[in-house]
Amino acid sequence: MPLPSFHMIEAAPQPVAPFSHACEVDGWVFLTGQMPTQPGAPDAPLPDGIEAQTRRVMDNLVIVLEGMGLGLENVAQARVFITDFERDYAAMNRTYLEYFAEGKLPARTCIGVTGLAVGALVEIDMVARRP
Repeated sequence: MPLPSFHMIEAAPQPVAPFSHACEVDGWVFLTGQMPTQPGAPDAPLPDGIEAQTRRVMDNLVIVLEGMGLGLENVAQARVFITDFERDYAAMNRTYLEYFAEGKLPARTCIGVTGLAVGALVEIDMVARRP
């Protein structure tokens, strides 16, 4: 089995901790969880509300996927972490759903957590597969 390759995507937001944007091994691409931070402006305030933060997170994931030569159609699995499950679950789902073609939803887990880095309301990571 080949060794993993580690990728930093120039257009993506700077990591908030020591990690790569993506790691690839044997055609599988593991995307680090993205925060609702703005590419090129790591100190900018986070967007207000779960919808805006989910949109920014998904846009950041698309940037990483595109930097790897992939798209959301290549995503096999996603994990969503939200800090206020009861309040934000439905609204997060509505926004998340906007990003995928009808009937082409990856497997997914959604987990309520007590906190996320940078005070975010949502973080999403993904696993994609090269065709």
